[in-house]
Amino acid sequence: KSRPNSERSKSKDLFQLASLARFFVPYKLAILAATTVLILTAVLSLSLPLAVRGVVDSFASDSSDLTNRYFLVAIIIAGLLAIGTAARYYLVTKLGERIVGDIRVAVFSHVINMSPQFFERTLTGEVLSRLTTDTTLILSVVSSSISFAMRNILILIGGVVFMTYTSPQLTGLSFLIVPLILLPVLALGNKLRRLSRDSQDKIADTSGVASELLIAAQTVQANTNETFSVEKFFNMTEDSFSIAKKRIFVRSLLTALLIFSVFTGIVVVVWFGALNVKAGDMSEGQLVQFLIYAVLVAGSIAALSESYGELQRAAGASQRLMELLVTEDTVREVTAP
Repeated sequence: KSRPNSERSKSKDLFQLASLARFFVPYKLAILAATTVLILTAVLSLSLPLAVRGVVDSFASDSSDLTNRYFLVAIIIAGLLAIGTAARYYLVTKLGERIVGDIRVAVFSHVINMSPQFFERTLTGEVLSRLTTDTTLILSVVSSSISFAMRNILILIGGVVFMTYTSPQLTGLSFLIVPLILLPVLALGNKLRRLSRDSQDKIADTSGVASELLIAAQTVQANTNETFSVEKFFNMTEDSFSIAKKRIFVRSLLTALLIFSVFTGIVVVVWFGALNVKAGDMSEGQLVQFLIYAVLVAGSIAALSESYGELQRAAGASQRLMELLVTEDTVREVTAP
């Protein structure tokens, strides 16, 4: 038995996710509501540093009323941000569960109507793997990664705008550090995508073989092939583990490089910012505001790299599911004249 499409192409980009677009169409209002809340929470996140700047700069004032007012504004923003984030999580997660449920039903409905010849040449276990493992990956992306990526894109753009408004000099310095963050992502991103796809394929193969051997357990025992079957399953599991180790190592290396470059960049920016404060070129509140925006931008870049990896894995999973949905039955039903 083989996979539904033996000449399977690698998932080269995220456009594979576009094949799932038709499953989103019935839920336009839910998507609009989730997107609106997402934008509002991003705006609130970008507003919080402004309130913090006001608090810090108010320390120089003799009156405590101004300080109390800014503290109150900051608390209100934090409360609205918490409510908005909870609402976003609820709306997006519920939408993801609904869409993935529709995908599972569509794939199952298509496969169950295939002729016996399809099941003779296709590993049943791999079909089950696609219905479970691959749809779980897509669920993770639809319910969290996509909205998370969109939110971080908005924060990244808004953060850069506010950074430039606060201190063009420090913003220029920060942009010199950005390549240190992006280069590891670009260099290791493709490697991670390939290993993720290979890992998914190995898991599907192992699951398929295990399913076939268990279904034919009586035949295996009758031919005293238990030892051979165990060795075969063990070897496939070890192959899967070997690829998983490589994927985990690359992901760990990417994380280490990101953490080092981000925190090193922050330290350098703080150093130059402190020199500007001593020179009287900016206030303490402006420096704190700039640093918060810098942290938000750096965090957004790091988060986007994580989301990119998840989206790549989901692109491979969606490709595998779409292969099942577009598989045509080679046996045609003959209608009675």
